[in-house]
Amino acid sequence: MVSSSTPRALLRALRLEALGRHARLLSSSVASSSQPSSQASVSSVSSVSSQSRRSYASGILGAIGVAGGLGLAGLAEKENAPWPGTRLSQASGPGVVAGAVRPELKTYSKEEVAKHRTKKTGIWVSYKDGVYDVTEWADIHPGGSSRLMLAAGGPIDSFWAMYAQHNTDQVKEILEEYRIGNLEGGAVPVENPYENQPTDRHPSLGVRSQEPMNAETPLELLAESLLTPNDIFYIRNHLPVPMALRREDYAVQVGGDGLKSLCLSVDELKKNFKQHTIVATIQCTGNRRKDLMDSPSPKEIKGLKWEGSAIGTATWTGVLLRDVLLAAGIDANGSGDGNEPEIKHIRFEGYDEDISGSTYGASIPISKAMDPRGDVLLAFEMNGKELTRDHGYPLRVLVPGVAACRSVKWLKSIEAHAEESTSFWQQNDYKSFSPNVDWDNVDWTSSPAIQNMPVTSAITEPAPGRVHEVPRDGDDDLRVPVKGYAWSGGGNGIVRVDVSVDGGSTWQDATLRKIAQQPGRGWAWALWECDVRVPKGHKGPLDVVAKATDESCNTQPERADSIWNLRGVCCNTWPRIQLDIVD
Repeated sequence: MVSSSTPRALLRALRLEALGRHARLLSSSVASSSQPSSQASVSSVSSVSSQSRRSYASGILGAIGVAGGLGLAGLAEKENAPWPGTRLSQASGPGVVAGAVRPELKTYSKEEVAKHRTKKTGIWVSYKDGVYDVTEWADIHPGGSSRLMLAAGGPIDSFWAMYAQHNTDQVKEILEEYRIGNLEGGAVPVENPYENQPTDRHPSLGVRSQEPMNAETPLELLAESLLTPNDIFYIRNHLPVPMALRREDYAVQVGGDGLKSLCLSVDELKKNFKQHTIVATIQCTGNRRKDLMDSPSPKEIKGLKWEGSAIGTATWTGVLLRDVLLAAGIDANGSGDGNEPEIKHIRFEGYDEDISGSTYGASIPISKAMDPRGDVLLAFEMNGKELTRDHGYPLRVLVPGVAACRSVKWLKSIEAHAEESTSFWQQNDYKSFSPNVDWDNVDWTSSPAIQNMPVTSAITEPAPGRVHEVPRDGDDDLRVPVKGYAWSGGGNGIVRVDVSVDGGSTWQDATLRKIAQQPGRGWAWALWECDVRVPKGHKGPLDVVAKATDESCNTQPERADSIWNLRGVCCNTWPRIQLDIVD
């Protein structure tokens, strides 16, 4: 079984798979799919299905939050024996600069490289001044052969510029193993897809990745206001922010099974449909992932190390998605004209796209989209102001109570359909699995896409992650102020937050501060405060924990091991901080 400790375990396994396939080809002239195994002999590799291999490879892509990419085409663990069918460079290693001119190798023209676009001719790509033969990767490339073939016969530079995680010394060193020559005339200039990104991002945001930008609100500011200011609202981007969207030129396409096609500008939406404003919290599906990553589990979680503030609350103004779908011909029960397959999902596609033209997409059930109390918006304002570029200007979907990954930004199209979105992020990411599922055995088709989020809370003050010394003055009871937020998905408002200073043996009620909302439409969080009582005479450490309960009596689990999952999503364990009472 493949070790899940590093991507290299997969790469070593994939090499063994290729060796095994080559051996079988020589003996039987029949290629068969196989499950990679870093420990098994070559002959035993073919005994396991290819489904798990594909799922595991998709998992790695899910971890970096992209729908594929060309950089992984060069990833393979170095072994003593070269891959059959490839011409590996004999001079690769830490001292070799990937893509630099190497005088000892043959020079190929761009025209010659362009002739190698199929398995029959060999699949060649170029990177900077280098030419590489990646033929063997066509069938086993983690992003799928179609991703690899997009660059066949040409440069991968633009793909690597898009997916910045490829720009590591390790990846470049491994790519250099497949070097066969130099590129005549050198590298083709590459346009940086992140060159024209927003420049007005607040410096206080805690950046988790630069390209694409992912950043969270300073935790100590999060519980200061029921509405999160726009400039410090967390940012979650999967791809570069679209550059050329202007409100005066913009329109969203609406259509699908049994519906008439509409093309609506923001001004037409405002003119033709009633405007609505709701207060809603949105939360990244991976918020608090750090708590799961820091739990004592030997298994690996892949994803951005979000702490506790990839969440925020705002007033959102727009028009109801339901009203727009009704105008397109869907009936109040979510059906089309009766001549098409039953509509079960509403798909959204954004204008953000990767170098291959693949866009971010998601979908929600028709029941949520058409629920008169579901409050799904096509939003153009946030906290009374026009959306910023990072938050979806000029139009985004806002699906309250649901994982924020379904609230597609920079909205390009809305489609009624019998099936879910086929987007990578709907099918092979943002799903939760049992703790027994890891990167060796994950099957992405076995779990539904996350929609409603579980009840959660966080302690924002005192800040988690360190021990806080609290001086005691005399023998009287000591009170320490503790603050935080609590939220639940599905419209379940928060009804109670309990706080403990002894790890959960005894509890104290927190005071809630929240916006009044109807039962079942509790889209916004509650902020809470509690002056916790420290027992008289106590000195030394205190384990402060909290737990929230929503209006459906859902409450938070105590421990991380019960909800551990390979992507670290939906983390809602008790938040904890350590206090140390000193003289």
